[in-house]
Amino acid sequence: MLRDTLANSLKEALKAKDVRRTSTVRLIQTAIKDRDIAHRGAGKDPVSDDEIMQILMKMIKQRDESAKIYAENDRPELAAQEREEIVIIKSFMPEQLSEEKVRELCAAVINETGAQGLRDMGKCISALKERYAGQMDFGKASGVVKDLLK
Repeated sequence: MLRDTLANSLKEALKAKDVRRTSTVRLIQTAIKDRDIAHRGAGKDPVSDDEIMQILMKMIKQRDESAKIYAENDRPELAAQEREEIVIIKSFMPEQLSEEKVRELCAAVINETGAQGLRDMGKCISALKERYAGQMDFGKASGVVKDLLK
């Protein structure tokens, strides 16, 4: 389903002659195709929407890091370009959960899984990834889980 959304978005961007959106959507599709090829080589099915969400989150993180580096090195035009790409990539993702909601969901998962200490952290994070892929930053969520399990 997400692949169709990306294809339609590319068509619209091409018609509107939106160069930034066109190039960003093509980058997303290329990343997905690369993962599909890797899966095919391993005998797996093409990537699912959940895996596409993970790809998008990784792309956002990469662009955020690049924008910070460009800003530190006095290249505001390149930093702005990276931020524009982040906005475009985020438009394909579901709305992110608030920090309060993330904390609440982490506590609920800890209770459901019966996690007792830090050794059960992986079980909690994998449950969160199954249920809320693309809706929360799992780096921050792991910090919340760690705090709650102490």
